[in-house]
Amino acid sequence: MRIGELAGIVGVTTRAVRHYHHLGLLPEPERLGNGYREYGLRHAVELARIRRLTELGLGLTEVRDVLADDAGRDLAEVLAELDADLARQEAAIHERRTRLRALLDEAERQGGGLPKDGPLSPELAAFFAELGDVDLDSPMAAKDREVLALVDATAPPESRAQLMAALVPTLTAPGALDAAHTVYTLLDALADAGRDDPRVPEAARALLACLPPGLPTTTEGIEQPALLGAFLSEFSPAQAEAVRLALRLATEATEATEATEEGDPR
Repeated sequence: MRIGELAGIVGVTTRAVRHYHHLGLLPEPERLGNGYREYGLRHAVELARIRRLTELGLGLTEVRDVLADDAGRDLAEVLAELDADLARQEAAIHERRTRLRALLDEAERQGGGLPKDGPLSPELAAFFAELGDVDLDSPMAAKDREVLALVDATAPPESRAQLMAALVPTLTAPGALDAAHTVYTLLDALADAGRDDPRVPEAARALLACLPPGLPTTTEGIEQPALLGAFLSEFSPAQAEAVRLALRLATEATEATEATEEGDPR
């Protein structure tokens, strides 16, 4: 039979047959005296097998491994890997659909729109909802929300969970919202100030009191120091210095606590 007949029987295109020849997946029959190739039953069987394997989701490289006589991997091994990969894709799709459903539910609650900070993970959306309209007019509060939304969008699920586990207690603690308001007020007041402004230490101490326990306090402990640098670059010199001072004070407090726990008189 000719190439078109072979392709028609198996249900592929003649272009696919030629491509499989080119890749070495399907042996090419010798040409007859008239210049045409004559395909036989063996070619149809091999071509049908290639089609079945690709329909299962195997790539052509994997198909070659399965078809090769000296392949180190058998079909069961390849299919097991494919099944595991599909399971990972299925879990990822489920996670995405869960997040989409949460966004659609939030949009419905808000009359068809989404928060201006969105789209957000359900956890951060709930956190912002708890904050409500607190300090929405504060430029520093707006920057805080922008950074949280950025981390929320780029961090893996486990990191997002750790972030929310650190943030939620700071929100629910007695006086937490008033303390946050004080920090934003102090930092906003430094918008046009230099790093030596005498108000910097007070702002740093207020910020220190609001930092969640376990927050990385040095650039070495922060996974993306470039993000911290970009964050601080939008601050005035005094605001950036207040943040750096708060982190230094937090580091010193952590080191002192660890030393006490180890029995070091330091």
